[in-house]
Amino acid sequence: MKKSILFLLLFPVLSFAQSSNRMSPQELSAMPSYLQQASLRNHSGTTQPPGTPVRASAEWEEIDALMIAWTGYSTILSEIARAAQTETKVIIICSDSNAVKNTLTSNGVPFTNINYLIAPFNSIWCRDYGQWNIYRQDVDSLALIDWTYNRPRPKDDTVPSSIMNYTGLPMFETTTAPYDLIHTGGNFMCDGFGTGFSSKLILNENPTKTESQIDSIMNRFMGIDRYIKMEVLPYDGIHHIDMHMKLIDEETILMGEYPATIADGPQIEANLQYVLSNYNSVFGTPYKVVRIPMPPDANNLYPNNSNADYRTFTNSVFVNKTIILPFYETKYDTTATRIYEEALPGYKVVGIDCNSIIPSLGAIHCITKEIAARDPLLISHQPLHDTYNTTVPYTVAARIQHASGIQQAYIYYTTDTAQPWQSISMNNTGGYNWSGDIPAQVGGSTVYYYIEGRSVSGKTQVRPMPAPSGFWKFNVMLNSGISTTASVKIDFTGTFPNPSHGITCIPVVTPDNTSISISLKNVLGQTVIPVFNGINNGEKKYFMNTSSTAPGVYLLEMLTKDSRYSQTIIVR
Repeated sequence: MKKSILFLLLFPVLSFAQSSNRMSPQELSAMPSYLQQASLRNHSGTTQPPGTPVRASAEWEEIDALMIAWTGYSTILSEIARAAQTETKVIIICSDSNAVKNTLTSNGVPFTNINYLIAPFNSIWCRDYGQWNIYRQDVDSLALIDWTYNRPRPKDDTVPSSIMNYTGLPMFETTTAPYDLIHTGGNFMCDGFGTGFSSKLILNENPTKTESQIDSIMNRFMGIDRYIKMEVLPYDGIHHIDMHMKLIDEETILMGEYPATIADGPQIEANLQYVLSNYNSVFGTPYKVVRIPMPPDANNLYPNNSNADYRTFTNSVFVNKTIILPFYETKYDTTATRIYEEALPGYKVVGIDCNSIIPSLGAIHCITKEIAARDPLLISHQPLHDTYNTTVPYTVAARIQHASGIQQAYIYYTTDTAQPWQSISMNNTGGYNWSGDIPAQVGGSTVYYYIEGRSVSGKTQVRPMPAPSGFWKFNVMLNSGISTTASVKIDFTGTFPNPSHGITCIPVVTPDNTSISISLKNVLGQTVIPVFNGINNGEKKYFMNTSSTAPGVYLLEMLTKDSRYSQTIIVR
């Protein structure tokens, strides 16, 4: 605990309130001193990168424990403990375990799988200051990662050390030059295979480092080899991406959606289209998108109104076969529950009233943190799509890994979930790759299936994790033989967000092989940003970055061989 003791002695305990996820004016002024003292502290973990390749785990993977910090909002914390304790161990960071037990008892929460860790901390926001999980060689051994917390809350910044001591897991710290990195957990998510997402807050909070230096640190410590960064949102006061988006598997983004033109809706949509237009999933195919409403607050106001709550349903947490999400009002909660249940069949969806905490800019995800499984059996598979094929078997391919090796793998399938599941052995096709074939089915069928892996050491795991209650499915379509054609007209409207500041999406529709030139021009007709010059085929989205463009009114112009099209763009 040398790190904790020295750091707390060097940096006095702040006297101002720390209940909000937003940084207070006092904290803003204290930040330089905090960072200076943080660079002088003793370190519990290793400050050099892991010497072997590592993989940062995804949130839907198996976990051994869920961590919460017990301060304020005790009803919400009690309900998290109730929902999580049937799935995994719950570690409660606290200063008085008896007080916690009394509150759990008064709320009717059993002590099943509840563990108490007496340790220093400042605030409830353990997502942001807590440890991250990495595996050496994909699945071989679990270790922890500790960033420098982006709030001057020195006790919070010592919690990863407390977890390291409690679990006995090794920990690597990005706290010492040249690997020092300021980061926050709510502004990071990954797909488990090297792709990470953040807002550009990560760039703003590390002004002495170039983007390539930040990328290098994330690669060496967490195995992130593709780090996607999106524009910060105008009305999200903390700029954490978990307030409006969530990865729910390797290729699916759950994205918060506002009504057209409202609040952060235009910038969220521009960021999403930027990702979809420039990146594919780990499978090499476009990301899937599931939309979920960003509801108004109790006064029917959105965050573009002062003091309106930033209600979000993406701020949820996976706890093995359960997913816990924030609730606000029944009329919105029922829609959110349906969307989660449709996107994640078989998962137990638990909602917890978060009206008391959401004004502090956080909900369920912000106040929970996972400790990954020490002995994971990893299964990754791209679900099969609907097909017209009724004659050729449907090949199911998966990546299946365990530290001891995989002894056998199976596909279970059915066309009627009320009937028994049929099993098919999968064959190893080299390395970690396994494959098997589901027999061809008649047109009009729906095929439900899941995968099971069995390790040499005897561990068994399924994917989706709630299988057989959870499954993937695809339809064998009836071939209608109907085809349609339609003439394509040029459309150059609807650039968003407008007003613009940063990544801006420019939708264009033209006939195939249309030569176009797009540019942003000032009031004098001078080109400020050359956007594109070349051939456009059909519907496409182009992007420009106006973050370095002076505020004002501009003209976005598209020229074709025969015509000129324009839109007025305001840069703020």
